[in-house]
Amino acid sequence: MISAFANIFKIPELRQRVLFTLGMIVIMRVGAAITTPGVNAQVLREWFTNVADHSAGGGAAALFNLFSGGALGNCAIFSLGIMPYISASIMLQLLGAVIPKLGRLAREDGGRQKIAQYTRYTTIALCIFQGWLLALSFESPQSNPFLPGISDTIARLGIPLVSDPGIAFRLLTVLIMTAGTLFLMWIGDQITERGVGNGISVIITIGILAQLPAGLVQAWRTFVPSGGEATTVSPVVLVILCAFLFLVIASVIAVTQATRRISVQYAKRVVGRKVYGGQTQYMPLKVNYAGVMPIIFAQAILLFPSTILNMAFGHKGWAIELANLLTNGWLHYLLYALLIFSFSYFWVATQFQPAQIADDLKKYGGFIPGVRPGKPTADFLDYTMGRLTFAGAIFLVIIAILPQLLSRALQVPYMAAQFFGGTGLLIIVGVTLDTMRQVETFLLQRHYDGFLRKGKIRGRNASRPSVGGSTVSDTSLVWLYAGVGLLVISGVTIYLTTHR
Repeated sequence: MISAFANIFKIPELRQRVLFTLGMIVIMRVGAAITTPGVNAQVLREWFTNVADHSAGGGAAALFNLFSGGALGNCAIFSLGIMPYISASIMLQLLGAVIPKLGRLAREDGGRQKIAQYTRYTTIALCIFQGWLLALSFESPQSNPFLPGISDTIARLGIPLVSDPGIAFRLLTVLIMTAGTLFLMWIGDQITERGVGNGISVIITIGILAQLPAGLVQAWRTFVPSGGEATTVSPVVLVILCAFLFLVIASVIAVTQATRRISVQYAKRVVGRKVYGGQTQYMPLKVNYAGVMPIIFAQAILLFPSTILNMAFGHKGWAIELANLLTNGWLHYLLYALLIFSFSYFWVATQFQPAQIADDLKKYGGFIPGVRPGKPTADFLDYTMGRLTFAGAIFLVIIAILPQLLSRALQVPYMAAQFFGGTGLLIIVGVTLDTMRQVETFLLQRHYDGFLRKGKIRGRNASRPSVGGSTVSDTSLVWLYAGVGLLVISGVTIYLTTHR
């Protein structure tokens, strides 16, 4: 694997793509640190440090800050991040499944370009709306239900969040936030065309990874308090969490790559002197077909009721209690799990078309062994995908609720708990695997070894090294190195926490 990373810089085209991507990442991080004019970023940064990760509303704000790569905590020009574009893309995809005319447009020549243009227009509209709401939140942070306790931070620092509020500040903020999101869209397109990986996915992943050091520092301060104070949590718990993180990442990788292979046979066709078909191929059906979309939908829907209750009936006791239940209570977990489960099936129903797949197989002379062509094939694919979706939906529910339960049970900061599951971890794993596949394609085309030089990759006939009469793959070695590294980290952690 190490030699594969070294070979990246031996291929001129791949080296240029990697360096270009790194340059774009530097620009993104610089933009996430430039404060919006008229805003005192020290107030919001101090509030995130002291309050955000220890309350229900702070958890919601920390989630937005996570996807913006810390830009929201800095009141930066990239505070909206790339999420308006993601939301617009999801809206257009769902509308394409509901509106037949839009669905037909996606299959026509040049239709993809028109849909991409509609997505950009929708992104601008969402940016203007969200930028206006964000400007209002900056002007009146005390009335924002997702910023509890920020008035104490303002009183302690003695400076307001916005020095000169008014219509001019709102218009300037909307203009800057919209321009920042559009600039991120342009960077994403450039990375896709001239860099490595999908640009939009890389932007989201880098933003999440940028918060990883801060999350680890907060977790360390929770289990190992500074100033000579005695910790109330055993250091063994921190070691267990490290091992648990390793297992969660391994399970996410396994489920993300898991597929059910359906064998498809093609009838022989004689054209002239050549014989076509007659071979067996496989149709891969992913266990987690919906990916991270159900979690995003569920989070977006659950935020609306609590926001309306806090804004409309925030002074009444029953509204406050119900909003807390919807934000961080048993009702929140129940509705969250039901929404994720339902949206998993909804996404599969709108994106997976078994009837069309069955017609294509019949058209090209393919059939599934033991299943008649036509409607029986569509019913078989629908039934199989339904069973796979059930397993994938259960997995998504566990991964989505895990960070919140961990933060609540072990008093781990929400920012640190986000890396033990949830949307962030799924995105990091998926984007990393896709980027590595693309890089490996470049390496194999230039006759270099890939990342798994002697792994079980179909089409690779390299022999495996023998150790003691048994074969060893690079995948096993990676797990071995990871385990040894985990033991070393655990030993250092115990030593530091017991010899202070």
